[in-house]
Amino acid sequence: MKRGFFTIMSAQFFSSLADNALFVAAVQLLRTRHAPEWQQAALVPMFALFYVILAPFVGAFADSLPKGRVMLISNFIKVAGCLLMLFGTHPLMAYAVVGLGAAAYSPAKYGILTELLPASQLVKANGWIEGLTIASIILGVLLGGQLVGPVLSPLLLSFDFPLIATGVDSPPEAAIGVLIFLYFLAAWFNTHIPHTGVEMRPMPKRLTSLLPDFWICNARLWRDKLGQISLAATTLIWGVAGNLRFIVLAWAAAALGYSVTQASALQGVVAIGMAVGAVVASMRMRLEDGPRVITLGIGMGLLIIMLIFITNVWVAAPFLILLGALGGFLVVPMNALLQHRGHNLMGAGRSIAVQNFNEQACILALGAGYSLSTGLGLPTFAAITVFGVVIAGFMWIIRRWHARNCVQHRAEVEHLLDIARNDNFHG
Repeated sequence: MKRGFFTIMSAQFFSSLADNALFVAAVQLLRTRHAPEWQQAALVPMFALFYVILAPFVGAFADSLPKGRVMLISNFIKVAGCLLMLFGTHPLMAYAVVGLGAAAYSPAKYGILTELLPASQLVKANGWIEGLTIASIILGVLLGGQLVGPVLSPLLLSFDFPLIATGVDSPPEAAIGVLIFLYFLAAWFNTHIPHTGVEMRPMPKRLTSLLPDFWICNARLWRDKLGQISLAATTLIWGVAGNLRFIVLAWAAAALGYSVTQASALQGVVAIGMAVGAVVASMRMRLEDGPRVITLGIGMGLLIIMLIFITNVWVAAPFLILLGALGGFLVVPMNALLQHRGHNLMGAGRSIAVQNFNEQACILALGAGYSLSTGLGLPTFAAITVFGVVIAGFMWIIRRWHARNCVQHRAEVEHLLDIARNDNFHG
């Protein structure tokens, strides 16, 4: 791997670490204010909101500047969201601003991989970035849980700045103050990301002109026989992963009586499984192997349903590791194949923006559905069951879709797989 790759990894790690710790702090902030459960569940779709709204623009923005600079700007937007949350803005609104920073960050984070590395290293690079991101999820949720917990929060609240009234008087607010410094550390790494030498594509003077371009790119990827399958699968996987962050918290409270601090450790257990699955996939899977693992997605949905029968943490821990491992093993080859097809069809930044739009729209839709169901009084276990049935059903549809493509368009699918195989070999 090139030297600049590890600088990108460091920047991604600390930014993602803060993102995941902030989610736990925001849930605890809403609970201390006695907000209804639907508002806590709504944090997930609110984070995804700007991914969907700004999808036509962030890809072009990522392609118009050196991607290290885009990542730097994005981290400062996240800091602004934290400050809004600290100084009185409703947590849902402030968390949406953090999501705005993440929406701008993602096309640059993934797009720079295709600029810096050959196709032969994309699966390995995805294994690294997903594995490190998952490590940051594990440590982030644990960090967030401890920052709002009974051990660290009194220490944080005991700090006093002379002549400055910070207005920070609760554990989640103190946690958010600490996380701002993590975003600044990520920003420092952003300043050391090398320029890849890829020619920039200037933003158009009329931003509205990006809308038809985005929809053309979106349609092009959905029409591609490999692009449509890898996009559908990764969209659903990330829709599941995004909402599992809150579902695990809700399940742990209902089944085990856990607090946010205790339940955050179980979120980390899921992420450990994803890390293991991602590493195994990066070692064993090739770029053209992606479509073969779709069936694992059906298993993810069924495992989510089985979660409601578990009431013992010693059973829950290995179960959650298995659930995470299926997702990690599935997402790495599918994500790499999607990046490869998108880069060939329309360029890195635009393809990642299309990918983010679809994935975050799925997170938003699944999260909004889950939040609505709890808001209407559906019990936690029933809401989780419906969620699992939806996931397993859609993964079955995707598997049937790919099988039909192979029957009806076998020559085209095999040709595209040959291209991926040859690019992988020659890269």
